[in-house]
Amino acid sequence: MRRKRSQPWIHKWSRFIIGAIATVGFCLTAYLTITKLTGGAVICSTADFTASAQGCNSVLDSPYATVFGLPLSLFGALAYLSMGSASLLPYAINADQKAKFRESVEQWTWLFLLVGATSMMVFSGYLMYVLFFKLQMTCYYCIGSALFSLSLFGFTLFGHDWDDMGQLITTAIIAALMTLVVTLGIYSHLNRPAVAGAKQTIPAIIEQPEPGVGWEISTTSGPAEQEFAAYLTEQGAVMYGAYWCPHCFDQKLLFGKEAFAAVTYVECAEDATQVEPEPTKCDADGVTGYPAWKINDTLYPGVRPLEELATLTGYTGSQDFKYRMP
Repeated sequence: MRRKRSQPWIHKWSRFIIGAIATVGFCLTAYLTITKLTGGAVICSTADFTASAQGCNSVLDSPYATVFGLPLSLFGALAYLSMGSASLLPYAINADQKAKFRESVEQWTWLFLLVGATSMMVFSGYLMYVLFFKLQMTCYYCIGSALFSLSLFGFTLFGHDWDDMGQLITTAIIAALMTLVVTLGIYSHLNRPAVAGAKQTIPAIIEQPEPGVGWEISTTSGPAEQEFAAYLTEQGAVMYGAYWCPHCFDQKLLFGKEAFAAVTYVECAEDATQVEPEPTKCDADGVTGYPAWKINDTLYPGVRPLEELATLTGYTGSQDFKYRMP
């Protein structure tokens, strides 16, 4: 009697493992998405929030963390949800009553898992390049998600008995190349050269903030920015922010160094050293996210183009501003 060939453990449990990894990845990215949409700050370490959270929040608030106006983590959550659903879908089909249908679903979901895992791994690889070589920061959430993506690829590759190796290699290569092309296209605007006579794009953050100080404002103000900053002060407009907040820094860059010096600014970070912190004032005025503008007793959260601030304050002077957001 010929014995039935035993199934390797990884083939037996790979779908469950992929489902478990995808579930953890979904929880992580869902947390980041909710935090981003509600204007909160992520917690990277309960032991030392200030030191470790700055890097995480700086990365997650960078231009690379937003795609089509939405948090990148939202797309990550959808990707993990899709991977988890595909890995466990066959188990929702009765193997005795619909054996052929279940076998077909297993084949197609394995192909889907291969394409999805390859795409996620390549995209995460690009983000790791951005993290370490462009932003030059550390984000444990980002690194963790990249490791999850790599694990999904590994269990997809080795967790199934692939009959057609040619199909396996071809599918993986096509998925990787398409992902790379799409990724480079999505982020091409961050490296777009300036057009003569057009507004300049404010520079992206490429280093960690100096503790207690933040980043040095590298843009210079024109006459329009300086006149507008003086007008805002006259009108009693106030900007609330934190030195480690990348969006706050973007707002400062839109004004330029000289003009922002004339803006009424309230520092909400308790450990700020360059500007006297006023966290109690921020709390009293209901500030929950940074930056935030208080204009005529109304709070306006988020980075605001100077043209929008001019509309909100009724400014009628020159709006020949030099800079724009990416």
